[in-house]
Amino acid sequence: MTAAAGQERQETEGTLPEGLGDAIRDTAEEIAALLHGSADTGVPVPGSRWTLGEAAAHLAQANALMADLAAGIERPHGDGTAQSLAAVNERVLAEFGERGAGPLAQMITDRAGAFLDAVNGTTARGTLSTPLGPMDHATLGSYLLTHMLGHGYDLARALRRPHMIDRGRVELTLPFMTTAMPRVVSAPAAAGLTARYTIRLRGGAAFGVAFADGTPTVGTPTVGTPTVGTPPGRPDCTILIEPVTFLLMALGRREPWGAIASGRILAWGRKPWLAPRFPTLFTAP
Repeated sequence: MTAAAGQERQETEGTLPEGLGDAIRDTAEEIAALLHGSADTGVPVPGSRWTLGEAAAHLAQANALMADLAAGIERPHGDGTAQSLAAVNERVLAEFGERGAGPLAQMITDRAGAFLDAVNGTTARGTLSTPLGPMDHATLGSYLLTHMLGHGYDLARALRRPHMIDRGRVELTLPFMTTAMPRVVSAPAAAGLTARYTIRLRGGAAFGVAFADGTPTVGTPTVGTPTVGTPPGRPDCTILIEPVTFLLMALGRREPWGAIASGRILAWGRKPWLAPRFPTLFTAP
């Protein structure tokens, strides 16, 4: 690493939570490496209507969107619902013709770098308008990382290569995940629910989610005892989950039953039977 690059990383980490800037940069580079190793971007992405080239093009576009938002540029992008986001993503993808592995790899890394440059270059530390509601720069950075990890996982599966999701990166997605959760609640699934959950990532962070007649309050992720806002009290159900499994389930990439059967999810408390219901309470954006 050059002295200039080291200084740039140090400056980024002074603005974003520790490790987030590096995780964004490294994830973009690992996605680019996957693309550079692909001779055919027309291969299908498992579980998706997109090809490898389309998924990579979406990533390039999304990274540019995030960079603009970090710079304070208004970029309306749907109304925050899963249906709206899917529709606008399809529209802008159809308007963007690049599907080549090399150019898209360069765009993904360049635009992730542009996001970090925008974060470093701004003196404003206010609230930004994003496709999933108001966020500060740190939460937007967590959003960018979460988005790249989800689609990076898809690209790795399409190419039958190892993915780049690990516990450290999953923990860096939590500021975004806990911010977005109230916005992606499935109203029919949560209707009438009053319950308190604690979600613990195995070997790492924890957070609480309290439902009151279907309305959730999500606590701030902590290394120690989680909080759920109000009121204080014991959880009805504690869910211990392997971190990579947590992220893949949250992003709609994995079903819960296989994870439960394989021991990647454990539950206890006064009402442990609430555990299988938890993933059904949210719709992946």
